[in-house]
Amino acid sequence: MSNAATVVEPQQPKVVLPLGRIVATRGALDTAGTPRIAQCMALHALGDWGCVCDADKHANDAAVKQGDRILSAYPIDPSRPSRGHGDNTLWIITEWDRSVTTALLPDEY
Repeated sequence: MSNAATVVEPQQPKVVLPLGRIVATRGALDTAGTPRIAQCMALHALGDWGCVCDADKHANDAAVKQGDRILSAYPIDPSRPSRGHGDNTLWIITEWDRSVTTALLPDEY
């Protein structure tokens, strides 16, 4: 019987979406703050589209492969609900060519 231990490396999340240049509007910075924007950007890059509807989730999944624009939505305050638009919502949009990803409030679109 062997006493050798098996080493298991933890799985690293796989980035599915290159973000390009990352920018944020003044409203997003003032309302959500840099730490929350960074959290949401990380989720977006991993393919977690946040609180968008199912149709938009499927469209985003297809857009990753086809090179279309991708929009994710996250609650600014995670302890409060967000419908994907309106108050308490931060949008993250990556352009079709992956050159830039923008954090903005829905009313800044």
